[in-house]
Amino acid sequence: MEKQTWKDNLGKATHLLATSEHVIALIGAGMSVESGIPPFRGPGGLWTKYGEPSMNGYQDFLQNPKGWWERRIAQEEKGEKSELQEAMEGAEPNPGHYALAELERMGILKYSITQNVDNLQYVAGCTNVAAIHGSVDRLRCISCNFRMKKNVVSLEVLPPRCPQCGGIVKSDGVGFGEPIPSDTIAVCNEQAALSDCVLLLGTSGTVYPAAAFPQEIYRRGGCLIEVNPYETALTPACDVILRGPTGEVLPRLVESLGK
Repeated sequence: MEKQTWKDNLGKATHLLATSEHVIALIGAGMSVESGIPPFRGPGGLWTKYGEPSMNGYQDFLQNPKGWWERRIAQEEKGEKSELQEAMEGAEPNPGHYALAELERMGILKYSITQNVDNLQYVAGCTNVAAIHGSVDRLRCISCNFRMKKNVVSLEVLPPRCPQCGGIVKSDGVGFGEPIPSDTIAVCNEQAALSDCVLLLGTSGTVYPAAAFPQEIYRRGGCLIEVNPYETALTPACDVILRGPTGEVLPRLVESLGK
């Protein structure tokens, strides 16, 4: 893409963000990749290298939650960590995350829906975030959705129980076969219904239910702004396309909006 064309698109994206009433962001694995966290799919993806995990993960947990916790604790005691765990422990927010926090402070970005579990947006200073696939540093009650930090739950009796309702507690990460928590999906639906403009950031637009939100906004006449080095399933529906990493493009957007 020619430099002038990219500059024109930056100007158009700036105008759309400045004049829209309710901007949200849909964030995918590409944004985490820029912080050194490997994706699941595609070249270099964890599932590409090691194969996909069981599609019945949540059902397996429900059948034997005590055994699930015993395996998890044994792995931690042995110091066994997956490639993903090691990458997330060492990851830090990139300039794109900090730019999102700035867009929040400017009052332009109202909410983010992230498909990532790494918490990097929170670390960067974002507050209005719905983690549709859960959070790596939290546990969640499968009955009432109460969430808690890992270190505040007693593991003397397994499986641990929710301090609010007594339900079974598991990791907050949404496993295969597990429904998106009702409180999270409610926030996502509410924000999508309010939105007239969505930033598509490092997402392939192929993972549901997250991919359905920009499609809904598009059908209502809202605008889609894609920031991604690659073409995606949502590219044909986008009003503006800014090719490049989010860590490079989003700070440029912030700077343009501040002029």
